[in-house]
Amino acid sequence: MNKVKSYTDQQLLDRVRSLKSFNAIPQGIWILGVRSSEDTPDTFDDKFYIFDHDQFVEVISGTTNPGGNILKGGFLRFNKFGAFVLKSDECYYDCWKYIWRSSRGHELRQVRPMKGFRDGNLNGKSEEIGEMITGLFGINFHTNTFKWYNNIVKSIIGSWSAGCQVTNRRDHFLSLMNVFKNKKSSGEQPFVTYILLKEF
Repeated sequence: MNKVKSYTDQQLLDRVRSLKSFNAIPQGIWILGVRSSEDTPDTFDDKFYIFDHDQFVEVISGTTNPGGNILKGGFLRFNKFGAFVLKSDECYYDCWKYIWRSSRGHELRQVRPMKGFRDGNLNGKSEEIGEMITGLFGINFHTNTFKWYNNIVKSIIGSWSAGCQVTNRRDHFLSLMNVFKNKKSSGEQPFVTYILLKEF
């Protein structure tokens, strides 16, 4: 299911420091996505590394790409130009804020502009192609089920991502969201930074 190769903490942090948009290693808890270069279509084959400043906490499987049916035309429900593919090798400082939605539960919601592309060629492959765009596109971080009891680890993305960053590990997700919930409530950390890398 997960094709991204393994890295040491230092390799990941050194790669982050090499990015043009890098300013500093974020304070507090932040998320580092690594997008698989193999990119098996419609599969949770990426990784999310969780860091507390420069200390590794855990790694969670997921996707940084839209699902297959979104790429093959499902994007028309949201945007006529194509599925949103978030730009990789980019730092998105304080881009997310923890929220609770009665219909969906925990989520990190986009609150700062992010960069990406509209992939509308209908080939089912997630690609960073065409003109880069920047803005608020609803690129959130969530899990692949809204059923409170469901801890099944699924392998197919389907409609769970139309550009959002999505984990298929609900158990890990809930634990992480409780951390962000408490940090937001205490005022210790109101925002969450996300950095997305291509596999290297």
